[in-house]
Amino acid sequence: MEQWPPYCKESKLTFKPKSLLETWCYKSPDIIRAKTFEICIRSAFWLHSSDSYVYHASGSTTLHQAQVAINAKGRAGLHAWYKTDEDIIVDPPPKTDIEAYTSLFAPSASLESALNVFHHEAKKDSLRSHIGAYLRMKFYVDPAAKQLLPNKKARELEHTNPYFDMWKYSCEELEWVGPWPNTTNTKFSHHMLPIFYHHFGCVCPSFQALWVIANLAQPSAPTKNKLVKPIFDVGSGNGYWTYMLRNLYIREDMKPLQVYPVDDGSSEYRTVWIEDTVNVNGVEFIQQQNRTDAVLLLVYPIVSGSFTSSVLKAFKGDTIVVAGTQNGNGFTGFADQAIDEWIAGNMPEWALVMRLPLPSFAGKDDALYVFRRNLGGVATNSSGNA
Repeated sequence: MEQWPPYCKESKLTFKPKSLLETWCYKSPDIIRAKTFEICIRSAFWLHSSDSYVYHASGSTTLHQAQVAINAKGRAGLHAWYKTDEDIIVDPPPKTDIEAYTSLFAPSASLESALNVFHHEAKKDSLRSHIGAYLRMKFYVDPAAKQLLPNKKARELEHTNPYFDMWKYSCEELEWVGPWPNTTNTKFSHHMLPIFYHHFGCVCPSFQALWVIANLAQPSAPTKNKLVKPIFDVGSGNGYWTYMLRNLYIREDMKPLQVYPVDDGSSEYRTVWIEDTVNVNGVEFIQQQNRTDAVLLLVYPIVSGSFTSSVLKAFKGDTIVVAGTQNGNGFTGFADQAIDEWIAGNMPEWALVMRLPLPSFAGKDDALYVFRRNLGGVATNSSGNA
C-alpha cells in the first residue's frame, strides 16, 4: 500500500501543512490584492521567484500567467460570467454584493438566515436578486436534519481555511457574486482555477460543510462505548478535504474524526496535504472494508467512465455526502444529470436530506449533498423538493 507524504513540488522547503495553517496571514482579500495573488501563493508554498511549474486542469497555466490574467481584469471577456438568454453580457456586480455573497459561507454565518438576507436586501431585478432567488430555491434541509448544521456555539469556534480566504479574494477579483440559472451554460473559466485545483482541490469546503460531515460521523447515541463512524473520502485527490476534517475544531462532546483518504493517483497535484492516502481503486477499498456504519464522501467525483455509479452502488453504509455541481453542466458525477437526480432514479432506497450551496469558483455552481439510506424500503422526497 503506497503512502504519499505531504509535499509541494518544486518548492524551496519541505511542505508542512500544519505550519501553513498556523502562520496563515492572507485572511483578507485586501491583503492578497496588495501583495498580489502570485506572491501570496509563492510565499505560502515556498515557491521560487522564478517558478515556472505548469498547472494542468481544464486548461494549462503558470502562476505568473495567472497573475497576468488577473491584471487584465475583465478585458477580452475574462469576467463575462453572467449572460442573459439573449447572450447579452450583464454588467458586473458592485463590490458590496460580492462581499455579501462570500459572507454567506463565513464560519460565523447561519447559512439559511444569511441566504434570506442576501436575497431580501438585494435591489429589485439585480444580479444579486436573481442569484439569491436561485440559491434559496436550491437550498434544502430536511427538518429532521437541521440539527446537523452548526449552531451558534459551533459557529464561534476557531476555524482557519486558506482555500476559503483565497476563494473570497477570487470572487472580488473576478467580479463573481454567485451562480444563477444561466451558469449552466458557462463553458470557460479563469487562469486562477488550475492554481486552486493543484494547491487546494477542486472545490472549497465551507465550515458549514465540514461541520455537517463531522456531525454525520458521530454515533447516533454518543457514549463512551460508541465508536465514531469512519469517513471514506473516496477520490480524495490531494487530500485537502481530509486534512480540513482532521483539523476541524469540534465540540468537547464530539468524538475525534476518523477519515480515510482513498485515491488511485490517476490525477496529478502539485501539492499533497496528507501522508496516508490509500492508493487503491475506490470500489476495491469499499468492498474490502465492507462497513455498514461508514460515511461515504465524494468530492468532485469524475464524470468519465463508471466511477461514480460504481462507488455509490458498492457502498453498504447509510450516509453518502457528495460535493459537486448542482446544475446541468455535467462537471461532476454524471454528464447528463445532477447527483440528486441520478440517485432518485437509480437508487430509490436513498433520500436527499440536505443540499447546501458551497463556495463556488467563478462560473461554477457547487453544492454539498447529503443522502441517507431508508432501511425500511423506498425513500421519499429524494429530489429534495418540498
